[in-house]
Order: sequence, then C-alpha cells, then structure tokens
Amino acid sequence: MVSPDGGRLEGRTCSHLTALPGQPAAPVGVCTKCRDRGWTWARLRWCATCGHVGCCDSSRGRHAYAHHAQTGHPVVLSMDPDEAWAWCFVDEFFLVRVPEG
Repeated sequence: MVSPDGGRLEGRTCSHLTALPGQPAAPVGVCTKCRDRGWTWARLRWCATCGHVGCCDSSRGRHAYAHHAQTGHPVVLSMDPDEAWAWCFVDEFFLVRVPEG
C-alpha cells in the first residue's frame, strides 16, 4: 500500500492511488529479463498493478520502465530494503510505502 509523500507534494498528486489493486503476488528477487541475458542490475522495482519485477533506470536494461511503457501500469515500488518509496511514472510523483496491517 502506498500514500502521497508529504515531504514532496508541492501541490501535485498521483491520480492512480485509488485505482491500485490489492497487494500483487509476492515478487521474485531477480530481474528475469536481465538474468536471461546474463546481465546484472542495480536495484529492483515491483509493479503495483501486476507484480512484475524489473530493474531500475540505473540498470542496463531499464526493465521496470520498459514494463510501464509497454503496459501503462503506473506505479512501481522499490524492492530495496533500504528504500520505502514508490514512484508513479505517469504523474512523475514519489509515494511512500505504508505498512500493511
């Protein structure tokens, strides 16, 4: 679950918060497209719509963005344990992850 990042609102909002489905299936811990090519990745991003896992824009493949471009799925969550944020590609807006429960 995600919510607006109160520190960076600047009058902007993410129009996709209410349209996100419930928690997608548990993510895999690899970018399969990079793995299949023998590439490494920097960090992983998890699609909040369908659960697809892709590598970040700092990675060679940029597979998380490629997934968004192909499907239109708007929000990805960072899978890095040191990062508790999400990003809306469409609205170019940071979100914070809210603990379930």
